[in-house]
Amino acid sequence: MFAVASATECLRVANRMSGKDLYRWAATSETGESVYSSSGIKFPVDISFDEVTRNDTLVVCGGINIQENSTPKTMSWLRRESRKGVKIGSLCAGAHALAKAGLLDGYRATIHWENQDGFVENFPEIQLTRSVFVIDRNRFTAAGGAASIDLMLRMIADDHGTELSNAVADQFIYSSIRTDQDFQRLSTPTRMGVRHPRLGMVIDMMDQNIEEPISPGELAEKVNMSTRQMERLFRRYLDRSPKRYYMELRLGRARNLLMQTDMSIIDVAIACGFSSPSHFSKCYRAHYGITPYRERGSHSKAEV
Repeated sequence: MFAVASATECLRVANRMSGKDLYRWAATSETGESVYSSSGIKFPVDISFDEVTRNDTLVVCGGINIQENSTPKTMSWLRRESRKGVKIGSLCAGAHALAKAGLLDGYRATIHWENQDGFVENFPEIQLTRSVFVIDRNRFTAAGGAASIDLMLRMIADDHGTELSNAVADQFIYSSIRTDQDFQRLSTPTRMGVRHPRLGMVIDMMDQNIEEPISPGELAEKVNMSTRQMERLFRRYLDRSPKRYYMELRLGRARNLLMQTDMSIIDVAIACGFSSPSHFSKCYRAHYGITPYRERGSHSKAEV
């Protein structure tokens, strides 16, 4: 809801500040019927799929159930519009639909950070970035939420100049406009309040080596520390051992993959550095209080 509202409000205010109808927008859906946001708010549909023209810009907005809603009919329609030369983009998890339709092959793209683990596993050939938004030729993707504002401000600036774009930002009291060089999230150490540089380096290495975990001894050696020094730093800043922190990181990644992909349990286990499904299941249950199999089952039922 926030992603859609952020995008359309930017266009509305651009029209108001310019005194011209620079932009028009309409909603469409596969069935031609109204759709509901995850907050339960109803979106009326203005036009059918067949009414979209090659002069239009097509924006796909996706949320929690994007995998299930990326239906064959919608995928075929997106490919057909692409062949017409329509400019196509996405907000939030909508990038999954574009990727599934093959419309991001050979392009740089971004998606909400919560969906990135599943996206990388499903579409390894796409160059995924952590930027708030990406514009690559006739494709654009935004991470969702406030990133939709940043994307639209950039598009307004490209279309009609930075003066109008800045005027729109001022109307929203949006004083920190981000570019496509800004990341969605702070680095893990910064987000966790870790100010020790070498500990931050260890945390980053853990985050980047999930499938093939690095031993504590090797991690310490890479930052010129002893294993005991590293243990003390983890206890001081994170109140847990390096081994425990690394395990929680791997299990968090595994949970994202279970929720966002159709990967088998054994493939999820391997992708997160576990030597066997039984070891993975044991660790997962100890941390989350439920097995990976039941987790996926309960998630599927909740989405129906």
